Amino acid sequence: MAGRLTFLLRLLSVFLAALAVAKAAQEPLVQPGYKVGQSIPVTCLNRTTDTGEHVTDASGQLSYIPFPICNETGRPLELLFGVEKDINCTLDFIDDPFFHLLEFYVHNDAPLTCRIPTKPLPPSALKDEFEKGTQDDTDGQGSISEVYTPMVVALAGTLQLSHLHIASTLNVLVHAAPKSVAPGTIAAATAYSIAREEPARVVIGDSLPLQFSVRWYPNTSLPSGWTGVGGHLTFSTVVYCLISAGASAAICLAYFRGIELPRRLKSHGKDRLGGVERGALGGYGIANGGYSGYGYGPGKRD
Repeated sequence: MAGRLTFLLRLLSVFLAALAVAKAAQEPLVQPGYKVGQSIPVTCLNRTTDTGEHVTDASGQLSYIPFPICNETGRPLELLFGVEKDINCTLDFIDDPFFHLLEFYVHNDAPLTCRIPTKPLPPSALKDEFEKGTQDDTDGQGSISEVYTPMVVALAGTLQLSHLHIASTLNVLVHAAPKSVAPGTIAAATAYSIAREEPARVVIGDSLPLQFSVRWYPNTSLPSGWTGVGGHLTFSTVVYCLISAGASAAICLAYFRGIELPRRLKSHGKDRLGGVERGALGGYGIANGGYSGYGYGPGKRD
């Protein structure tokens, strides 16, 4: 009897363990979000150097490779979650195949299509992302993935017969999902060249100094920083003018009442007192109309 009971208990424990494993397999694993300062790898769509077409594997999936290695870090380009900074990334040697790819990017024959993980990747996938790149798990180019967020780099410049001019200073804008909705999650990203400095002249064998100015936004809304050309009238401008006018009026009133008015009253009092004295004594101690020193009064003249 005791042996049968022990067997039943063991069978029940095995059944409960199998049930727990099956339930855990059915539930989706929630990938944790980024922490501030955590590195984010950048990978770009692999393209052929002769036509600029994207490379696919045997199953038709798109192939992504790590961004070229930056001389400053010895690693491919990385962003830091929530960290705004200027990242210098110098590409040491532009070989012939990559030079032709740059021609495609600058001439807009093919976009420099990159992507970043929406949330941190598992350690094994992160290693592949840095070393050899990964295959896209979506149906085709331009499709939406929950694992990656696209980041198209609009590289600007001009083509010459023997060289390229590339606007090597770029703005990088990254939107994070609202913290209340999906903390540590990337919602959107883009990068584009700006004409802030002289473009870099590049020939085969040269280096290409790139500078990425990274800015982060805590939600998917883009704040307005435009103040207008020529001074458009806004509510904040009106409030500022009213406050300035009120402060100026208060200062003028305080100055007039505290300094100017007492000074004028004092000066006016001295002037009136001096006028009375001069009127009574003729200005020199002589009464008006006569000579007090000789006892003559004004009298009546015929």
